[in-house]
Amino acid sequence: MMKKFVFGNPIETDAIVCREGIVESQEKVPYFSRVDDRQGEGCLFAYEMGGHDIIYGLGESIRGINKRGWIYESNCTDDPIHTENKRSLYAAHNFFLVDGKGRFGVFVDAPQKVTFDFGYYERDRLTITVDPGGFILYILEGESLRQIVREFRHAIGRSYIPPKWGMGYGQSRWGYQNAQDIRQVVRQHREAGVPLDSVYMDIDYMERYKDFTVDKGKFPDFPEFVKEMKGQNIHLVPIIDAGVKIEEGYPAYEEGIENGYFCKKEDGTEFVGGVWPGRVHFPDMLKEEARSWFGQKYKFLIDQGIDGFWNDMNEPALFYGEDHLKDIFRELGEYQKKELDIETFFGMKDMVLGLSNHPKDYQAFYHEYKGEVIRHDKVHNLYGYYMTRAAGEAFEKIEPDKRLLMFSRASYIGMHRYGGVWMGDNCSWWSHLLLNLQMLPGLNMCGFLYTGADLGGFGSDVTEDLLLRWLELGIFTPLMRNHSAQGTRLQEFYRFGHVESFRNIIGLRYALLPYLYSEYVKAAMTDDMMFLPLPFAYPDDPAAAGVEDQLMVGEGMMIAPVYRQNARGRYVYLPEEMKLYRMRSEESMEVQVLPAGHHYVEAELDQVLIFIRPDHVAPLAKGGCHVEEVDVSCLRLLHFIKTEAVYELYDDDGYRKITDWEQGVTKITVAVNGEVTASGSKTGTYVLI
Repeated sequence: MMKKFVFGNPIETDAIVCREGIVESQEKVPYFSRVDDRQGEGCLFAYEMGGHDIIYGLGESIRGINKRGWIYESNCTDDPIHTENKRSLYAAHNFFLVDGKGRFGVFVDAPQKVTFDFGYYERDRLTITVDPGGFILYILEGESLRQIVREFRHAIGRSYIPPKWGMGYGQSRWGYQNAQDIRQVVRQHREAGVPLDSVYMDIDYMERYKDFTVDKGKFPDFPEFVKEMKGQNIHLVPIIDAGVKIEEGYPAYEEGIENGYFCKKEDGTEFVGGVWPGRVHFPDMLKEEARSWFGQKYKFLIDQGIDGFWNDMNEPALFYGEDHLKDIFRELGEYQKKELDIETFFGMKDMVLGLSNHPKDYQAFYHEYKGEVIRHDKVHNLYGYYMTRAAGEAFEKIEPDKRLLMFSRASYIGMHRYGGVWMGDNCSWWSHLLLNLQMLPGLNMCGFLYTGADLGGFGSDVTEDLLLRWLELGIFTPLMRNHSAQGTRLQEFYRFGHVESFRNIIGLRYALLPYLYSEYVKAAMTDDMMFLPLPFAYPDDPAAAGVEDQLMVGEGMMIAPVYRQNARGRYVYLPEEMKLYRMRSEESMEVQVLPAGHHYVEAELDQVLIFIRPDHVAPLAKGGCHVEEVDVSCLRLLHFIKTEAVYELYDDDGYRKITDWEQGVTKITVAVNGEVTASGSKTGTYVLI
């Protein structure tokens, strides 16, 4: 049951696309009391939690799987330092579940800032505060947490499915300057035997950081270079930023000005901000004509052979707003006349350090959206979503039968239909490895199946052990990309002493592709989750509710990555008897059956822990140097058979749009005596291991 409650005149976000079964109610909102309308300053709702209530969700957000005890702000924010004191990250995912005294889901469909206090000011009180403006509140009820998520996911529409090569390993770095740099990266991966499917191109490939340009000095014949890389089964994935450089003779700028496609100030002149290229205008992604225009600009690169992109800086990030910058310069002039005592000095310092992404700038420009002129801060959380929507809608026209890779930094629920997300610019910290794990189920709840973090961390200097442990989690995430910032330690795997360990673990990812790809597509097609907290799979086990560092991956597998420095193992809770595969590679493994309960499980630095549930199997292929080389003709089955296991394996060509997914399913049945039978689209050889 999904009930809809409308407050004021809400701005339509297009997050909900299937309204079947949604009941618009005039009754009092269940569970919540409306405490105070704050005299026009916003709406506040409160729920009195039980002592053991658990809160799941909010997609990309800090802290654990259970969100209780902190305060979160839904306000897309350019901030790479994801420490526990932060309230906002790059995304706005306003869906959460409460499980305990009551069991229900909540979606606050509001493009403005929303604050979720899950016991921060008062330990047992949950409050939702929506900034001024209309909004829609949805309350969902169901027999189980998973059922509530499925109902919500059905309402927001099918999740994006990438091309299969997008689930291969990708190498990225801010700092690959030219074609020779990329050739060297590819060559050294191939020479080291480390599998690789893609190389990401950060802002360095552009001509002076201008969107939809290629620096001809760095890439003299870009189409030929793209072809050269594809000949080695390497896909190049360029970045696209939100700001368009102000420059006479630059087509994107001149077209935008001529047609009125850029965001404007209240006086009707174009808003000027600053990002990588310097002074920029921001395309009005919410204006349909501007969105269509911007989306078609991707064709410039698609026509040169590119089949994947990542959208960045689309909160939108602002180094400065030009008008605000002028004010700062004037005020700094006044500071020259003052004695800089403690108050004055820190006032000046805060003023300068607060220049970027300032609320004043987000209140200084406007959008044309569905026939209305709306100030940006009222729809701030839609910008990254609609930038990626621009690309997704254009791809349907440019390449209607082909899946293109697309993911974004900023997002709102609804963007999941057009692309995935990476978890933003993180750091090379052990805490961010754990955060990577804990974000996965919340993102899945909000429709974002194609996701992953920057393996090894984007900022700071990674260590070999952190990178290897992070990879041991990253081999399970659909988006598997090693990305790092300019000025940090180079962290391509072949640069470290134990390259064989990295090669083996990445090889294991390629061997696991039949399982991971199957579970991904099935989750997308059935509005389900790929990564589940243990209580979703074991709702009657109270001990499972306290597990914050293990996840179910699909139906039959549980993972428990090591995320502590110098650890040679970890404690694991098993809700039921499971079979443990302790794996160094697709060939090297130790196997044991563990009873239900608490265990200390050893895991050397180069070992991955995979647990298989009773009467489940997980297929393992023969890996390769890229996705096209993965051999699925003979699949080995990780298994734990007590009576009988039935597994639905999905496969396709990896490129064309999926129309009838059930045609790609092979049903594999394993009897207790070890006999394997298969029926469906792929009837190869299956061997138990």
